[in-house]
Amino acid sequence: MKLYYGYDTFSKDVHLLLDQLKNNHYDAIIAISRGGLTLGHCLAEALNIRNVQSMRTELYDGMQKREKISVFGRCELRGCQKVLVVDDIADSGETLDVMMRHLQGQFTGITFESATLFYKKTSVYEPTFWVQEASQWIEFFWEVDFSLE
Repeated sequence: MKLYYGYDTFSKDVHLLLDQLKNNHYDAIIAISRGGLTLGHCLAEALNIRNVQSMRTELYDGMQKREKISVFGRCELRGCQKVLVVDDIADSGETLDVMMRHLQGQFTGITFESATLFYKKTSVYEPTFWVQEASQWIEFFWEVDFSLE
């Protein structure tokens, strides 16, 4: 079963996430492409963070999970002390787990925190901040509403 996640709910959830983040200062946001791009942009606007970067991972082909996750891209974080890594969901948690370990290994002097809209209790990685618990497959409006297929 799939759950459609529309813009109105997204807007409310971003504000709930901002309530959790409001006492923190981040020097940069890294959005995990593609799921974290929309959330990363919105958080950057709200928190007035101009240093927004992205890295890409691949774990799924559609709804089919691959055997191994791949990480693509590099970030320039010179002068950063605290960075927020964002994605849409911690489903299996493998994407965030690999990404956080990858970033912490590359940038040992930086504190990394993570934020998602959804978190599944079966995830191997719990984000620092999250809004909703998920129990089914989520179809995000940016995946569905703008599809040309």
